[in-house]
Amino acid sequence: MTENSQEVKPAKALSTFSVLYRILARDIQVALRRQSDVAAVFFFFIIAASLFPLGSGADPKLLSAMAPSVLWVMALLSCMLSLSRMFSSDYADGTLEQMMISNQPVVLIVLMKILAHWILSGLPLVFVAPLIGLQFNLGGAELQILAASLLMGTLALSLIGSIGAALTLGIRGTGVLIAILVLPLYIPVLVFGAGAVNAVSIGMSPNGALSLLGAVLSMALVFAPLASAAALKIALE
Repeated sequence: MTENSQEVKPAKALSTFSVLYRILARDIQVALRRQSDVAAVFFFFIIAASLFPLGSGADPKLLSAMAPSVLWVMALLSCMLSLSRMFSSDYADGTLEQMMISNQPVVLIVLMKILAHWILSGLPLVFVAPLIGLQFNLGGAELQILAASLLMGTLALSLIGSIGAALTLGIRGTGVLIAILVLPLYIPVLVFGAGAVNAVSIGMSPNGALSLLGAVLSMALVFAPLASAAALKIALE
């Protein structure tokens, strides 16, 4: 009896892992079929961030001073553009309801959908932001901290944004409503992310700001999937 139970537990864990991986892969594949939606987020960040050096002149000191705030605000707005689509397509065709009533942990299902959103909306910004940062006369140290802060910060943005996406599921015109809900929660991510880059630019250590950003990410990783799962269950009732 004991040996059989020990054999069942690894099999069940493997099955759960397989299902979660398929959910992640499926969400990415479905999103890539709508390439215009994915490209819109990416090119919005590039175009909007690149306009600031053109409009503010060629003063290197001014560009480097404004770079952290500009790049982080543009990254925040870019990630927010696709929040309304995080659960809406699966909600419309009934897939989300089937996921919620399956025997898999709902919190982990939600976490996979958040991870898919981050891979498509946040991760590309991590790679392109240093290239945009060159237009703002940022040095090598600033570019490294910018990429590191965006790596943590964009994931936190997707986690926090999932709460707003779940709360507004099924409501028409959710874009403005999601912004009202999540923007106050985005402020710590923005402050600590931009603050880390600013610290390097003035010769200080960015460890404090990065540590606080990591703390925000840890809290979001724990509480955001729980809150989003609860909100989705209410929306589907």
